[in-house]
Amino acid sequence: MHTLTDLRAGALAGCRRLDLACGLTALPREVFDLADTLEVLNLTGNQLSTLPDDLPRLHRLRVVFCSDNAFTTLPPVLGSCGQLEMVGFKANRIAAVPAQALPPRLRWLILTDNAVETLPERLGDCSRLEKLMLAGNRLAHLPDLSGCGELALLRLAANRLEALPAWLLSMPRLAWLALGGNPFVNRVMHRHRTMEYPQIRWDSLRYQQVLGEGASGVIHKATWMDRAGLSTDVAVKQFKGAMTSDGLPDSEMAATLAAAGHPGLVGVEGVVHSPGQATPGLVLPLLDPAFQPLAGPPSFASCSRDVYADGFGVAVDKLLIIACSVASAVAHLHSRGLLHGDLYGHNLLWNGADRALLSDFGAASFFDPDDRATAEALQRLEVRAFGCLLEELLVAADPPDDPRCLALATLRDACLQPQVAQRPLFSDLVTALARIG
Repeated sequence: MHTLTDLRAGALAGCRRLDLACGLTALPREVFDLADTLEVLNLTGNQLSTLPDDLPRLHRLRVVFCSDNAFTTLPPVLGSCGQLEMVGFKANRIAAVPAQALPPRLRWLILTDNAVETLPERLGDCSRLEKLMLAGNRLAHLPDLSGCGELALLRLAANRLEALPAWLLSMPRLAWLALGGNPFVNRVMHRHRTMEYPQIRWDSLRYQQVLGEGASGVIHKATWMDRAGLSTDVAVKQFKGAMTSDGLPDSEMAATLAAAGHPGLVGVEGVVHSPGQATPGLVLPLLDPAFQPLAGPPSFASCSRDVYADGFGVAVDKLLIIACSVASAVAHLHSRGLLHGDLYGHNLLWNGADRALLSDFGAASFFDPDDRATAEALQRLEVRAFGCLLEELLVAADPPDDPRCLALATLRDACLQPQVAQRPLFSDLVTALARIG
């Protein structure tokens, strides 16, 4: 984090990224001294409600973060920033999104946890838009985004949608979709019967170190003391609050419980019960430390695609284990009327040998299996996410000339093909992978 003192002293000359969180109510004029180099401006955690009209003087600006401020309108001046690609205004009080606020090169728009009721029709003209995060607003309708041919990730959870727009089901590159917490999804969720899991008292858990942190919560190692006095090592996911970047904790908990029962999923032990605890939690099995995320989450540059470690490689035999496990797990979810919504390498836990587990139901959504046309279209959107995963794994396949790679590439292409209705279902993928293996 940079300081206002250093900025005003000229100590930040030449920097490409500026991070300021110091109670700002206006953008310091000294920021413009960085106009020839500044590409990322992070003003998260201040008290800003406007941006200056001459912001386009920052002519190299590609990324603006203004989350956790006091904006009520997305600043129109953003649309005049010719190189701006990523706009993040999470957790403000934004109700108005003017058409002129949309930059011509917009690729990534974050308006999570605001008060937006309508979006401009011009959003549908943003042909480079790849990632659109709108969870936690008041949207009852969406503009036609069928012209956004690059749109890959769409977060619509916790809004007021009564139905899916027809154009959404045929988006050629859409792969990661979150819908939970909307009225039409809630109606399905409330009909869905989940297995009964124990309510585990808060005071029966002894927390230890943090194991990991995601968009929706923090996972701790803990010891669970049951009523018989027996202790079990577990993992506890404590949700961060009422809203995450993907949706609502209640939706995630319902999906986690409904999904359980497949060896390719992490599973669940119970629900944390504490009358005085505002944020809920889940008790999960404690995994062997050998299980690690297969990839890192997307970066600013990769936008909607995962980032793999330098030198990442995977033997074809192990690639097939991962692919078969994931396909089987997602086929199980779909059979229970669930979309995962976030089928990524960074949500796959791999032990490096013989087991892969799909985790994190923060973006999961229920769908109505009785509406067969919509149900299958939603499933085929998620098939594209599997195609992206296969694509990434095949780049790292060792040896790349293994004959099975050609068969996997054919399957990848079927998953990625732009005509959604012509993609296979996950039940088809399970069968095809078994033949390849």
